[in-house]
Amino acid sequence: MSSPTASPDAVTVSITRHVDPTHVDQMVAWVRAGSSLAERFPGFLGTGWVRPGVDSDEWHMLYRFTDGDSLAAWEASDQRRWWLDSAQGLVGESRLERRTGIEGWFDPPRQHDVEDLRPAPSAPPRWKQAVVIWVAFFPLSLALGELLLLTDLDVGVVVRTLVTTLVATPIMTYLLLPRMTQAFDWWLHGRPAPWRR
Repeated sequence: MSSPTASPDAVTVSITRHVDPTHVDQMVAWVRAGSSLAERFPGFLGTGWVRPGVDSDEWHMLYRFTDGDSLAAWEASDQRRWWLDSAQGLVGESRLERRTGIEGWFDPPRQHDVEDLRPAPSAPPRWKQAVVIWVAFFPLSLALGELLLLTDLDVGVVVRTLVTTLVATPIMTYLLLPRMTQAFDWWLHGRPAPWRR
């Protein structure tokens, strides 16, 4: 079955589960059963898991759906309920986190050694994300609009908007947003400004 393409509304659920290290085989079988059930649901994009080490009781698990409605259908399903019930006494859940939309832009690139896995920091508040996007997008839009006016092309608003967004999107994604989020990381995550430390 081919997986649907991720959309900006895609939702990733991150769960930290705990299981006795002596029950690894049962846990692997349980995780695979859950994946097999979830992949039959519309909007399922994938799943994965990792342990910090062979003696750890922590299992960091992810699953992803194209949107909140698809995720809700899986989470309310009889299949998932049966799957969760089948692990009673084997698995405990300690942390659950959901990420949606553009939050990934605000996560710095991270690499983890499997022996030193720590939970990712929570995403900044959405209003702060919106402010940083606007601070980058406004001057870029203004500059592109002025440059287009200098060409003296007599094009309609649709073509003008099409050209502007085609040029602005890669500039925002690959140049401005990574630099802006790095520069404002302290503010996005509520830390003191670098010059006040």
